Amino acid sequence: MDALQSEDSSSSSNSSASPATISTVHPDILRSHILNRLDGPTLAALASTSPDLRSLISSSSSSDLWRNICAATWPSVAHPDLASLIPKFKHGHRSFFSDSFPAVHHHHRLSTPNPDLETAGRIISAVDIYYGETPIFSKVAETDTTTEWFNTAPFRIELLEAKEVVSTGIRDYSSGRGKDGAWLKRLEEELRVSWIVIDPVTRRSANVSSGVAVSVRHHWLTGEVQLKFSTVVEGAEEVELGVVVTCGGEEGGEVHVREIYLGMEDMEGRSLSGRGSLGILRGAMEGERRRRKGTREEGKAEYERFLERKREWKRRVERREKVLDTLCLVTGVAFFLTFFAFLLM
Repeated sequence: MDALQSEDSSSSSNSSASPATISTVHPDILRSHILNRLDGPTLAALASTSPDLRSLISSSSSSDLWRNICAATWPSVAHPDLASLIPKFKHGHRSFFSDSFPAVHHHHRLSTPNPDLETAGRIISAVDIYYGETPIFSKVAETDTTTEWFNTAPFRIELLEAKEVVSTGIRDYSSGRGKDGAWLKRLEEELRVSWIVIDPVTRRSANVSSGVAVSVRHHWLTGEVQLKFSTVVEGAEEVELGVVVTCGGEEGGEVHVREIYLGMEDMEGRSLSGRGSLGILRGAMEGERRRRKGTREEGKAEYERFLERKREWKRRVERREKVLDTLCLVTGVAFFLTFFAFLLM
């Protein structure tokens, strides 16, 4: 009887024992068998579920984890310049990912930092283009921001040389509107672009591309297709950061990327100068972030709303100019009549 009671007591004690928690799993097992199988957004979300996980995911011992995630997300980070720069961010690759993966928040009114303040005299662009999930182009480019040409000319960063092209793997190109069909649809649906701008002094970055195409235009004369991957931010007014990709090809052959550039336009469609654009870019790096649009349709709808605001802004400017023209005309006529009356006296 005593033995049975002792056994029952032991069973009761075992059943009332506290359940195992994530803190009981060795950190090395979590890192090597669980966390390294997750992508960046999932890892960031997981860090918010538990203080233990947050501490583990944010610790310096997880630096390789974030380095691998960045390399898998953006092949361009393998470039020697970035390999030496990104570890200097506040929390290394984790800071770079948190800056570069989310979208710049459109509704956050950006401050406009003075471009003449502390600067290394350059900005770095890390650009990756994907067809579906396959990277087809990666490049890191430096732009000198100290030259007179950069400060006064329209802001534009070109990535391809004059005759350089990038293969997309899409075939059956057709320049005619009547035969756009499958190749153009695949291009619009499958082509994705990441354009990360980096300030090596403040060690901040921002992805200024929308990721998916928000606008597609087929030029009727040349047959080329222009895809826009634009982000809209607010400075003194709304500004469009436009990543533009131009594609073309030989009839019936493969579709090639012929042009890739980053530009910036105000509400009137005028290109901003390098000096003005530099302030906007630095503001975007320091501003808030938001979740990227889940679908291409959401991104296009947001861009269409921006275009409608742009059209309404132009209509207001035109009405104001008409009022000013009328006032000038009335003032001129009144002055002429007054002067004429004075002569008759």
